[in-house]
Amino acid sequence: MKAWIVEHVGGPEVLTLADIPAPQAKADEVKIRVRAFGLNRAEVYRRTGMFGPIDSPVVPGIEAVGEVISDASGTFRTGQRVATAMGGMQFSRPGSYAEEIAVLRSNVVDLHGTTLSWEELAALPESYLTVWGAVGRSLGLAKGQTLLVRGATAALGLAATAYAKSLGARVVATTRSEGNFQRLREVGADVAIVDRGRIEEDVRRALPEGVDAALEVVGAATLRDTIKVVKPFGAVAVVGLLGGPPVLESFNLMQDLPSATRLSFFPSGLLGTAALPLTDAPLRAIAEGVSAGRIPSLRVRTFDFGDVRQAHALMESDRALGKLVVRL
Repeated sequence: MKAWIVEHVGGPEVLTLADIPAPQAKADEVKIRVRAFGLNRAEVYRRTGMFGPIDSPVVPGIEAVGEVISDASGTFRTGQRVATAMGGMQFSRPGSYAEEIAVLRSNVVDLHGTTLSWEELAALPESYLTVWGAVGRSLGLAKGQTLLVRGATAALGLAATAYAKSLGARVVATTRSEGNFQRLREVGADVAIVDRGRIEEDVRRALPEGVDAALEVVGAATLRDTIKVVKPFGAVAVVGLLGGPPVLESFNLMQDLPSATRLSFFPSGLLGTAALPLTDAPLRAIAEGVSAGRIPSLRVRTFDFGDVRQAHALMESDRALGKLVVRL
């Protein structure tokens, strides 16, 4: 079968389309024919060595949608529409940049009955499952509350904005350019703010009492400023690495962390584990919401399978303002 592989760290040019053996599913795995997959920063980090050296060929990719080829357990039937995300893809097992994949059954989500195209479905799994875990479970955002999304023009930030609005929350979204305001409002932002490094004054101008919760997509680089706008007994969840490694130097719990504020880091590696089983995930409902127009589409461009290098180059340019998808 055809798959994209990376044999050493570098730019998009190190991605190579190759013929490799088709995977054989183990007892705890499902074999899937990939129809489309979304692109994620995690694949750039893997390719460039941020996640460690590459000592042997790596098939990148942490999510996909497609049809079941086989499932020895009978949980999923042949031909069934499904999505998958994480579960060790591109690390402990080959990733999704391939015609066929074998993935952990616990990381497969049933999409039977959904009517979205493969391309639209491919824009959903990683972004929305991560947001469900971080916003829905870690932050516990509820209807009527206010969420700050720091770094909202990243695909994950856009998904967070759309998901929070679907819950009935109010959303304050940040971006580095006023030219992105329209895109933020299209996905549901109530307040858009230009992020010049410090946002407390602008957020307090719009919401003097602050926000109930914050999703930090940029990461440690802006965290100290983000937590300043959270109400007492509010919460902050960090999900991003856009601003560099998730390390805080000399963080003072009394001076830097506002009174009674909860701070957590949500890793998407929790998806499909006993702590966060995907049987509870609202992915099918989200797909139905996108199909009905209640939830905006995140997809901004679709590439053919042979154009993954070009897709990576666009992703690294930070000009996409949404989800990039590859179709097979």
